[in-house]
Amino acid sequence: MANSHKLTSLTPLGHETPACVEVSGTTISEVTDLSLASVTARLGQEASVKALIASFIGADAPEAGQWSGGKIAAFWTGADQVFLQAPFDDYEDMGGLCETHFGKAASSVEMTDGWCRFALAGAHNKRILSLLCNVDMRAFHLHSAARTSIDHLGCFILCLGEELVHIIGPRSSAASLQHALIAAAKSARL
Repeated sequence: MANSHKLTSLTPLGHETPACVEVSGTTISEVTDLSLASVTARLGQEASVKALIASFIGADAPEAGQWSGGKIAAFWTGADQVFLQAPFDDYEDMGGLCETHFGKAASSVEMTDGWCRFALAGAHNKRILSLLCNVDMRAFHLHSAARTSIDHLGCFILCLGEELVHIIGPRSSAASLQHALIAAAKSARL
């Protein structure tokens, strides 16, 4: 008998299409079109992994508190560790690509389905985020990346522009993270 499963992928919030909410001129959108993988240098391989990251993303590997790259980008997540991101349609198997590229110099893990991502777009992003975390938003600018806690969740924040920030958190807490972002946006009204 032929298998007749008709599976539909769902966003971290459980919808067939990404959620988008507008609050007081700020748009909070679920981002689902990026793949994600972690790369951690193995002991003694830190310098070679940094060079391999640069060749993979076409830019210098990011330093602490930074992200770098273009279509394929990397952001700092810890000592000798980065997350790599790229368009999902072109790089669906990011973990496998990283495993091939980095070989035995690094440990690579596919992370796409373990995380959720929200885009915070609007003129008051820094004010909203200052209500949610302890990152110095006055010093947060293009190519900044931070590891922080938002609503008791371990998250990453990436500054993609003056009015665009991405917040990455655990997929299992996507609804809680979205709720925190919406509540802060309502509180930050001018």
